[in-house]
Amino acid sequence: MSDSVVIIPTYNEKENIEKIIRKVFSLAVDFDILVVDDGSPDGTGIIVKHLQNEFPDRLFLEERKGKSGLGTAYIHGFQWCLARNYAYIFEMDADFSHNPDDLIRLRETCVVGADMAIGSRYIKGVNVVNWPMNRVLMSYFASGYVRWITGISVRDATAGFVCYQRHVLETIPLERIKFVGYAFQIEMKFTAIKYGFKVVEIPIIFTDRTEGESKMSTRIFREAFFGVIQMKVNSWFRKYS
Repeated sequence: MSDSVVIIPTYNEKENIEKIIRKVFSLAVDFDILVVDDGSPDGTGIIVKHLQNEFPDRLFLEERKGKSGLGTAYIHGFQWCLARNYAYIFEMDADFSHNPDDLIRLRETCVVGADMAIGSRYIKGVNVVNWPMNRVLMSYFASGYVRWITGISVRDATAGFVCYQRHVLETIPLERIKFVGYAFQIEMKFTAIKYGFKVVEIPIIFTDRTEGESKMSTRIFREAFFGVIQMKVNSWFRKYS
């Protein structure tokens, strides 16, 4: 068993899931993988089950009924990981928008002292490939909006490529994390900082998916936009110790 586990939430990722799993398992550092699949009708979960025969002690699958949102998938994954002895717990997309090679850099950032390491698209300019300009601008200015409302200094607040040291997830009351879309990523970073954890961004190159369909929607964007204000106001009435 590795001390590091990568949580990959999936919904209809049959084109990508086997390739991403094999790539992670080919890295020079050992990582386990937990796939949290929301009942993908395209058979993503079936592909993972077949691969478990090949990687019985490294590949794990949690299946949920229905599409319940990114945030709840990660919370489910965090709780599964905390019930085991993992020291480093990662978030990563299934579609290769996050380069699996960067898992090693994220882990090393936590090994040398960060409590939470973020793979950032915006720490050194704008490092995004194959996104239309309107989406680049929306994402970039959304992070600026988050900094303005919350006061945190994270450049890529919606980033979904993250390594947590175990004690961060043991400290944050996961049952109080309420957002389910990309606002979940903002809430986790904001909460970690409010608890006093050291959050470090490292530069990555984000490449938009080439296979499968994006899960972005207007509802998810709206949750993030208005949720940031709600989150900030709620923080005035919470104690972080």
